[in-house]
Amino acid sequence: MNYQVIALDLDGTLLTPQKTILPDSLLALRRARESGAKVVIVTGRHHCAIHPFYQALELETPAICCNGALLYDYHEQRVITSDPLHPDQATQLIDLFDSYNVHSLMYADDAMFYTEPTGHIIRTEKWSQSLPESQRPVFKQVTSLREAAHAVSGIWKFALTDTDTVKLQKFGQIVERELGLACEWSWHDQVDIAQVGNSKGKRLAQWVESQGLSMNQVIAFGDNFNDLSMLKSAGLGVAMGNAADEIKANADLVIGDNTETGIAEIVNKYFMYVPATEPV
Repeated sequence: MNYQVIALDLDGTLLTPQKTILPDSLLALRRARESGAKVVIVTGRHHCAIHPFYQALELETPAICCNGALLYDYHEQRVITSDPLHPDQATQLIDLFDSYNVHSLMYADDAMFYTEPTGHIIRTEKWSQSLPESQRPVFKQVTSLREAAHAVSGIWKFALTDTDTVKLQKFGQIVERELGLACEWSWHDQVDIAQVGNSKGKRLAQWVESQGLSMNQVIAFGDNFNDLSMLKSAGLGVAMGNAADEIKANADLVIGDNTETGIAEIVNKYFMYVPATEPV
């Protein structure tokens, strides 16, 4: 197969548990780009939280963020296309949060908004302090998410984290039933809520087609339920060894976990690297 695109989820896939990219992966992906491949980040993260990884990969492609809610031009710092939540949808959702005592993080515009600092927020902000200031994700604590929802231009998604995953699962079912919004697991203890129809696979397919290519020419790597849409539609869907069994069952190939060199091995296998020759 003539693969031309490498689509990469970040957390649990390209990133190690320490939020770093393995040197082998960096080298293999750089060589793939030099051979003509298009490397694209496809993540559940806000675009303000991908800076260190986008820069390390030295990409030129736009990034697919918030589980496909938007396509972001990193260099121009602008949203190319998006399907955000409407303010009234956000208000109804926030009312449900209050009714069921659920804390959330609102991904909107160029920042993430919250009222109560959950463990996830505290951990992420602590990690961000290790980064240069220009690479740190932007968190904004507000007194009212309702007011913030009506003050921003685009609401990409809400992220809900809780150690009580049964509570999250039941709440997600309520949201889908009462509001008709989409709920996807993006981490073992995180459910993301966004506009119905958004997915990594859908946004990736749109971008791939805009490049004059097809999804058959894509190798996609992922580890969680929000990756299923692109793993199923890619020419080669690759699940990480740390993925849940259901994810592995829907992939074409399963490799080692995100601390091993499986991504580099697959990239090296399908993208021939030809070193530049010195002029005689």
